[in-house]
Parts: sequence; C-alpha cells; structure tokens
Amino acid sequence: MDAANRKLSVGDTAPDFTLQAADGTEITLSGYRGRRVVVYFYPAAGTPGCTKQACDFRDNLASLASHGYQVLGISPDTVTKLASFADKESLNFPLMADPEHSVAEKYGAWGEKKNYGRVYEGLIRSTVVVDENGVVVLAQYNVKATGHVAKLRRDLGLD
Repeated sequence: MDAANRKLSVGDTAPDFTLQAADGTEITLSGYRGRRVVVYFYPAAGTPGCTKQACDFRDNLASLASHGYQVLGISPDTVTKLASFADKESLNFPLMADPEHSVAEKYGAWGEKKNYGRVYEGLIRSTVVVDENGVVVLAQYNVKATGHVAKLRRDLGLD
C-alpha cells in the first residue's frame, strides 16, 4: 500500500476534503473545526449492510450530537444514488459522494479486499473520529456494519 492510502492513526491530522453531499451542497471537513466529527466510509448505498449501518447512525444521531459529534458518511456512490438512499431511509446527516475514491484513499479506506476467495480493490468499511482541531482521536478499519455504532459509542466512552 502506498503512502497515499495508508491507514490513519491517533494523533494524525485528518486530511481535509471537499465533497458534494446528497443534497447538492459541498461539504469541507475544515468547515467543522471546533466540533467533533465521525467520518465513516461505507461501500455502497442501499445494500443491506450499509443500510443497517446508516440507520444505526441515524437512530443514534441525537445522542452522538448531545456529546458534540457530527456524523458524515462517505461512499463511492453518485450524488443521485445518495440522495435516493438518504430520502428512502430518512437519514438525518450528510452523505457525500467520493466516486473517484480520492478521499477514501487519503484516509486509508480504499485498498485490497478479499471476498469469497476473490481479491480486488474497493472501499474498506472504516470510521475515523476527528477532534475539534482536526486531529484523529480514533481510527477503525474493517469494521462490521452490524453493532458498529454501539462499539463506537463504547470506544468513545459515551456509554
């Protein structure tokens, strides 16, 4: 794996990005300075695992927000697909399109995957938590869709 997509570690400065959100607006990570941000990467909107994970974030958003966390979801999907997914699942946080997977690569969330004996490049389900100053305080890779938000809450000391 080259340096462009090495996995982030606690203490790293989170790479800034600007991506188009499902609602058509542009979102920049540095625009969230002063707030804590959960940036999660998921492979494909509308698939069973990604839907479960997104709905889990949706259902826990008020609690995460009460602890000062904003949630941002990033996938290689198109803005149109994300808009449909957000509407269908009543998602209450920004979903952003990274079709060239450039942000995923900067965060170490794009790389070699193995599935049923097949090896290929793809999005690695990952979550990076960034503090108010843009510093990584938690970086998790190859996370499970089911139960991830509960584990994240425990790891952040919220439960």
